[in-house]
Amino acid sequence: MALKRLPAGAWLMGIPGLLCLLVGALLLAGFGADLHPLLQESGAGLVLLVSGVALVGSAAFPLVLAELAAKDEVQ
Repeated sequence: MALKRLPAGAWLMGIPGLLCLLVGALLLAGFGADLHPLLQESGAGLVLLVSGVALVGSAAFPLVLAELAAKDEVQ
């Protein structure tokens, strides 16, 4: 059975994760050099990319748990 709504935990970790991925990609492309000297380092973009992947991966846990609960209610 498909979920009708996404759990709040998925939204609370998924949206910032996607934003971290986007900003990390922009920093790696070189768009942060004008904002602050620390943002021109490639490590800043890499840190945000890794954080984004971790947040998006963590957002999958509430989805899996909600899906399992929905299947349990059907049986």
